Amino acid sequence: MKKIIIGFITLLVIALISYLLFFTNKENKDNDLVKVKVAEVAHSVFYAPQYIAIKKGYFKDEGIDIDLTLTPGADKVTAAVLSGDVQIGFCGSEASIYVYNSGRKDYIKTFASLTQRDGSFIVSREKIDNFTLDNLKGKYIIGGRVGGMPEMTLEYTLKQNGINLDDLTIDTSVEFASMASAFISGTGDFVTLFEPNATQVENEGYGYVVGYVGEYGGKVPYTSYNALSSYIKNNKDTVQKFTNAINKGLDYVAKTDPEKIAKEVIDFFPDITINELTKMIQRYKDNDAWKKNTYFSEEEFNHLQDIMIEAKELEKKVPYNELVDTSFSKNE
Repeated sequence: MKKIIIGFITLLVIALISYLLFFTNKENKDNDLVKVKVAEVAHSVFYAPQYIAIKKGYFKDEGIDIDLTLTPGADKVTAAVLSGDVQIGFCGSEASIYVYNSGRKDYIKTFASLTQRDGSFIVSREKIDNFTLDNLKGKYIIGGRVGGMPEMTLEYTLKQNGINLDDLTIDTSVEFASMASAFISGTGDFVTLFEPNATQVENEGYGYVVGYVGEYGGKVPYTSYNALSSYIKNNKDTVQKFTNAINKGLDYVAKTDPEKIAKEVIDFFPDITINELTKMIQRYKDNDAWKKNTYFSEEEFNHLQDIMIEAKELEKKVPYNELVDTSFSKNE
């Protein structure tokens, strides 16, 4: 009996030591991770590949511990990067052009791209069957901040589809983060919103999702990752590993059905159901919203600048090689 008790105690001690060693090693491993602060311009289903990269552990696999902060508006994301509050900004690449043209020596460069279409859905105050962009004529639409990608791509899309901007009113006085609340409060006949905001407004009975800007406007280099030139130069290994994780997220989303993706990222959107999230992801997949990889081509960059010039936010194009670092992405 004594031998049995001693043996049992020995097993307990071994189990306890194994348990402590496991969590000590795990803690040490976590402490070895490079901490990277990232400011995201919006918290949206549109950015599902990024959340997949976090949830599936792709960043940790690359030795990175992500600290993701919602910083609404590309201007605010840019300010956070310039001030050093974050190392990486996630927003439209128009921000890097504005900074470059301001004459700052340590300017912002884009090193990876995530989306290739506008992420906004058109929400109508009234139900409209068989909606077309012609339904916007004579109406008032909340379009986003002047000089931001949502507003510029909306104008570009309308012009590309033969809509004269004089035939409607585009409200550019509302900040991106306040567009849904402004519409709910009674402003406008239409508003453009990312998911899940568009569906949430519909579910609350304030409007109807009638169209997708990305479907009408074609491919546009919409949201990308950027950092100070000095940070990229001094942290090439970290930037490469960060890009690798995002590529894995894009690859997973491309190869996985919407419901499975939804189950992976549902923790990032606790206020919506799996069914709703699945439908949102399906919409983005059906409309080819996400890049196949993070490579940001010169053709895409020039297209972005064409949109900015059309919006009268840019006088002449800036050099692609100065503002886009392609060394971390493969052109496949």
